[in-house]
Amino acid sequence: MENIQQQIEAFLTEDEWPYETLEDDIGLHVRYGGENDEWSCYVLVDEEQSLLVFYSVLDVGVPPAMRNTIAEFIARANFGLILGNFEMDFSDGELRYKTSIDLTGIDLPKALIRSLLYTNVVVMDKYLPGIVGVLTDGMTPEAAVALVEESD
Repeated sequence: MENIQQQIEAFLTEDEWPYETLEDDIGLHVRYGGENDEWSCYVLVDEEQSLLVFYSVLDVGVPPAMRNTIAEFIARANFGLILGNFEMDFSDGELRYKTSIDLTGIDLPKALIRSLLYTNVVVMDKYLPGIVGVLTDGMTPEAAVALVEESD
C-alpha cells in the first residue's frame, strides 16, 4: 500500500501539477497559477500522525506596517470560510491559506485529495484581489472582503 506522500505524488502527476520534493523529503512544492496570480503551494505530510496539510503561500510577505490591517482582513475572511483558513506570520509577514486533514483510520481516495487541494487554490485565488486591494490600493479590510464575497 502506498504511503500518503506517494498517493499525493500520484495525484499531482495524474492531474499534471509539476512538483518537486522538498529537502529532507518533508513534502512537496508546487507552483499554481490561478486567474488572479501565481503562487507557491506546499504539501506537508506527517506519515506517523497521518496528517496531510496543503498551503498556498503568497510569494511576497506582508510589510510590517500592513500586518495589523491584513490581520483584520484575514479575520473577516476566515469568519465565512468553512474549509480551511488564512494565516499570517507576524514575524516575517508570510501570508498563506491552509487546508488539512487527519487521515487516522481512513483511506485517502483521489476525490479527497482533489477536494483538499482544489478547495485551497480556488479560495486563495478568489481572495487575492481583496488582499491586493488592501496592500496596494488602500482598501479597508471590510470593503476588500465584501468586494470578494459579493462576486459570488
